[in-house]
Amino acid sequence: MTKSATIKSSAAMENTARPEAAKSRFSTKLKVIIGAGAAVLVLGGAIIAAMPEPGANKPATVEPSSPASATGAGTLNVFVKKYNFGSISMAAGKVTHRYAIRNTGMAPVTIQKMYTSCMCTTAALVKGEKKSAAFGMPGHTPIPTINVPMNPGEEAMVEVIFDPAAHGPAGVGPIERVVTIENSAGPPLELAFAATVTP
Repeated sequence: MTKSATIKSSAAMENTARPEAAKSRFSTKLKVIIGAGAAVLVLGGAIIAAMPEPGANKPATVEPSSPASATGAGTLNVFVKKYNFGSISMAAGKVTHRYAIRNTGMAPVTIQKMYTSCMCTTAALVKGEKKSAAFGMPGHTPIPTINVPMNPGEEAMVEVIFDPAAHGPAGVGPIERVVTIENSAGPPLELAFAATVTP
């Protein structure tokens, strides 16, 4: 075989080998892409299958019953839900208001927890001669379960103390705060107050 025939022969071999190598690389890449796509589909299907039905994560709502209800459930009510302190001065110090709450149902109600919407506010439960510790904002103070029972017709007071100086000069102006009372009768009872804070 001559030199030129050998060169032509090896060039022909290279020309046929290149498409084979390109086909092999293309085939490998295609297999990887198909495998990755299949993995994504399987993972997506598993995630969708594991998702709860719409509304499955919503907390159960228990509507308080009226006093005439056949179930005889307790109902925790407040006489005045929102109080306005009006204009208050930081220099004058803390202000206090008491909300009257009552079990207007026909069964006992348990006050489970009490907490406030801001660290500038505390709330205590006053029942008879007993006054609970003051409870504050979750995350700033511990909010223990208190489990205080209230019999049908029984009243208690929620004493709220607001410190207008708690936020310093940034706390000047209109404010609104909420005290939340979790209870066994149903949705939490919310007591609100407003004020206009001056220096």
